Amino acid sequence: MNFLKGRLDGFLGSEQKLGPLVRLFRANFRPYASRYAFAFSMMLLAAGATAASAYIIKEIINKIFIEKSEGLVFTIASVIIVVYLVKGAATYFSSVTLTKIGNSMIARLQRQLFAAVLKQDIAFFQTHALGDIVVRISQNAAAARSAIDLIVLSLGRDLFTLLSLVAVMIVQNPTMSMLSLVIAPVAIYGITHLLRKVRTAARKEVMSLAQIVTIVQESVQGIRVVKSFGLEGRLEAGFAVATAGVERLSNRIATLGARSSPLMETLGGFAIAFVVMFGGYQIVHYNADPGAFFSFITALLLAYEPAKRLARFNLDLEMALVGVRMMYEVLDMVPELQSAPDAVEAKFEAATVTFDRVDFAYGEAPVLQSLSLTASANSVVALVGPSGAGKSTVFSLVERFYDPKGGAILINGTDIRRFTVESLRRHIALVTQDTFLFDGSVAANIADGRPDATPAEIEMAARDANAYDFIMAMPSGFQSRVGEGGGNLSGGQRQRIAIARAILRQAPILLLDEATSALDAQAERDIQEALGRLMKGRTTFVIAHRLATVRDADIIYVMDKGEVVQSGTHEQLMAEGGLYAHLRALQFKDEKPFQPAEAAG
Repeated sequence: MNFLKGRLDGFLGSEQKLGPLVRLFRANFRPYASRYAFAFSMMLLAAGATAASAYIIKEIINKIFIEKSEGLVFTIASVIIVVYLVKGAATYFSSVTLTKIGNSMIARLQRQLFAAVLKQDIAFFQTHALGDIVVRISQNAAAARSAIDLIVLSLGRDLFTLLSLVAVMIVQNPTMSMLSLVIAPVAIYGITHLLRKVRTAARKEVMSLAQIVTIVQESVQGIRVVKSFGLEGRLEAGFAVATAGVERLSNRIATLGARSSPLMETLGGFAIAFVVMFGGYQIVHYNADPGAFFSFITALLLAYEPAKRLARFNLDLEMALVGVRMMYEVLDMVPELQSAPDAVEAKFEAATVTFDRVDFAYGEAPVLQSLSLTASANSVVALVGPSGAGKSTVFSLVERFYDPKGGAILINGTDIRRFTVESLRRHIALVTQDTFLFDGSVAANIADGRPDATPAEIEMAARDANAYDFIMAMPSGFQSRVGEGGGNLSGGQRQRIAIARAILRQAPILLLDEATSALDAQAERDIQEALGRLMKGRTTFVIAHRLATVRDADIIYVMDKGEVVQSGTHEQLMAEGGLYAHLRALQFKDEKPFQPAEAAG
């Protein structure tokens, strides 16, 4: 008895399976309850019509072919037409309703997944490949829809149809009905053996698909590097390995799923053969009702397809639940970095930023060690030092992408952890070397600095950023598209759009990360003028490897191995010597004008 119970539990669902299912229905069934009710009623009507089509076979055999009742021919034919018209209409309306519900559900879940991804902190994006994120948003929502559709169709279409046909079979011949249903326990026993293998293979397949998306994404984003270094062969080889893995897993899943077909076909064949032998024996030897027999056999044959789908129900559901579980993994993720429950809105027009003995590490590797520095309100602070000194980490901590492991970062004497994350970042503007623009209009990209800005304010920001002239020279002016990542613009143009975006933000804290590197002389001059306007009246942090760009800073902090090793003005640091003077000497040597060799002879 316990053995049978265990088999039924495995077939009907375990706690591991029912947990995601219950949650899925609670969250997504209620908004569509009335439409699901309509679809169920249509499926019940179609199931009843299917049963009626089997039941009427008795009248066709007995009244027309045996009794030869001419008057009932047209009546029975008319009933058949009505039955199939009802079945066709009910099937149409149920199918259209479920499709619309499913499309709405996918869009709704994808919005929830995208919002959940955007809420994650920077650490999430450093540990999750882009392909993994894309697959979870695109495929997992579809998997949730498939799971619900599978249950609704299995209950509303297959189960109701099967029950109505079984009712016809019982009405026509109760004894044969009981004997033909002995295959059910055998089918349950066979199907439950396949579930665990399918579950494991399905999850591996989804992860392999994510790897394929990642390879494609990286290849497209880095196509210039791919072409320059001739990396096509290496990428093709990696892609071939990934696709071969998906192919292998897909074949494995197909093989496992297909094993249910020969099982059901064989059992169905035994059941039908047994019914034919038993029913034929009754008709030959006991003069049983031939119309009832043919009605029974018709119902049994019609019940085969829904019975086979129900036999595969657990296998198909397990495939869908892989995506559902992965979807909830994202929805349940809680960002490590969040606003404190008692956090307050940040409100300040001027900012003095202080690092008070700050320690920080990425994992186990220390990056900042007891770092202390101060940026007074409306001053320009430059951070210089060799690569790996921790300069960019200072920016990340100011924006609170991470929290320090020790010490505190203060703004006007208040620990920034006391502010809500969103309000803190509204007070910070950022311009980086690798400017990122969204694939939209110039105006929309500038307006990202302050979405409620008026067209006049957007235009003024563009003028202050020395961007107005080249924008107006574009085919559609401010409505011209910048292309994916700003690909329709030059590096200097992208930089000026980014400066206009920062100007529009009107934030009291400004972060400039290598904002003028890799530009020609004219572009750098235009951007330096724009940056001068942007920096006015703001507390500005500047990172620059080219020391000539920071010599006018109010104070320069020289960093090395996560510590401040020198600080002062350019003149003070040059007089002091040390690392700053050494870096300056190296750059002066590197920047010596090129002297062509004298022509020979």
